[in-house]
Amino acid sequence: MVELRLPRNSTIGKGQTFPAPAGAKNVKTFRVYRWSPDDGKNPVIDSYELDLDTIGPMVLDAIIHIKNEVDPTLTFRRSCREGICGSCAMNIDGENTLACLKPIKSIKGDVRIYPLPHMPIVKDLVSNLDGAYAQLRSIQPWMQADSAPPPDGERRQSIEERAKLDGMWECILCFCCTTSCPSYWWNGDKYLGPAVLLAAYRWIADSRDEHTGERLDSLEDTFKLYACRTIMNCTQTCPKGLNPAKAIGRIKELQIERKI
Repeated sequence: MVELRLPRNSTIGKGQTFPAPAGAKNVKTFRVYRWSPDDGKNPVIDSYELDLDTIGPMVLDAIIHIKNEVDPTLTFRRSCREGICGSCAMNIDGENTLACLKPIKSIKGDVRIYPLPHMPIVKDLVSNLDGAYAQLRSIQPWMQADSAPPPDGERRQSIEERAKLDGMWECILCFCCTTSCPSYWWNGDKYLGPAVLLAAYRWIADSRDEHTGERLDSLEDTFKLYACRTIMNCTQTCPKGLNPAKAIGRIKELQIERKI
């Protein structure tokens, strides 16, 4: 069941149905969450019957088709269409993923499309990520070094040192992992969440960064780090195949090693 942070005292009702064009033979129904802060109405699920022979293979293709050809009022985020920007992150068929990477043919029956769960909704499929970005800023996700750079201006790494960053630098901050985490649902105002902690460990593990101690000090907190219960939803849902839970576990290990 998809859970969302809905407007107070609201329920999701049945909305409009947009039938497929006459003569369409390859029809699939897309059930899309709709809510606007401007009309004072409760959220509804609109149904769009689309001819798959006239659209691209990905769920994002279907959403763009709805916007362009069926219902121009539909609101969503998208940009690159290549799994790079993270803009089209949403809940599709009960899973947080990127609409541009989700093949329509992989979904049996109707396609259910919701915004990322447990986040305030801006409109329709757009979640408010202001809180998540504020948490990202709090871990200072940039290299910090007090020593002067080498004469050539580059802080070099060995091949082995660089390899330690694999599985972290690829994160596109779509927040699919964070919004799938029950610990974040319960303590999102205090727990940093998988995406931010993965970003934090990316700099802790970077041999060029000279503020490792300060970074670990800032994470030594009952909620910021230790609210993680290793449920593994984050790793299961990551559309880039990354393992935030492993990074979080490594931060915990480093915290213990400092105390021994």
